[in-house]
Amino acid sequence: MKKLMLTILATWICLSAASGNDLPARTIRVAAVSFVPQQYHLQDNANQLEKMFRLAAEGGAKIAVAPEGALDGYVINEIIAGKIEEERIKEVAVTLDSPVMKRFKTLARELKMCLVFGLAERIGDDIFNCAVFLDDQGTICGKYHKMQFAEGYHPAWWFNRLGQQSRAFATPYGRCGIMICNDRWNAQLAKIPALDGAQFLVIPSYGSKSQAQDEAVLNRGRENNLPVIEANVGVTLIVDNNEIVAMNRENEGVTFAEMTIPPSKPIDTQQRDRVEQAFLQWRKHEMQRRYKETMKSRQEKNSP
Repeated sequence: MKKLMLTILATWICLSAASGNDLPARTIRVAAVSFVPQQYHLQDNANQLEKMFRLAAEGGAKIAVAPEGALDGYVINEIIAGKIEEERIKEVAVTLDSPVMKRFKTLARELKMCLVFGLAERIGDDIFNCAVFLDDQGTICGKYHKMQFAEGYHPAWWFNRLGQQSRAFATPYGRCGIMICNDRWNAQLAKIPALDGAQFLVIPSYGSKSQAQDEAVLNRGRENNLPVIEANVGVTLIVDNNEIVAMNRENEGVTFAEMTIPPSKPIDTQQRDRVEQAFLQWRKHEMQRRYKETMKSRQEKNSP
């Protein structure tokens, strides 16, 4: 009888999740990590990232989020500015089955903690600004490629390809959506994973440390009634119950907070796809406009 009741309960939970019926909210301890990664120092950055994740685990976090470009040092700006050769990014771009990724999969299992961090992902001849989510068993639950660049975009930029899709994905603590840095300024890029059933958002960043960026992150949470963990270099903040509940502006440190993950909700595929297509249409023109501005600024700076 007991076995039958457990089977019925497990079936109900699966059906409830699939149909979007409410499951109980739960509160977990989370961490946002900040440190300044060194450009083109993959192993040094990996060592520092492991150190910060261990501090997060010591503080009781179940999920720890680290910045954009945590492994490569975020080298794109220097390449686009013409200060560094494009080919050098290959020194720090990694595949998801590389030794450094296996190292963090092992670390996630050891710490029994979910790890989120940014890297330059190599796929064939292309490189993407990527963030990965490892669960507490070291499995990649999901990944995301940055979809909006401050510097604009050119089709020849094999070293900085645009992401083409945003989807939420299952984790041990509910469905998660990812944005990366400049994405956080665009309400559509939070709405897409929210419509895809996201119960919380994570934002690895390496950019503005202004009050405006704080407000942008808070607004993305409020607009979708979702908690948010942002790990920006020099700004770590956590949004819960539509308020910033923890913040730190140190370049190196770990910020902790209790975060309430809401019940599961239905996935609205039609509206999700409409919002995503509207964004992609807007992006075609906006990335061209930004690219022209970036090249104009580069030319002016390089003029004698």
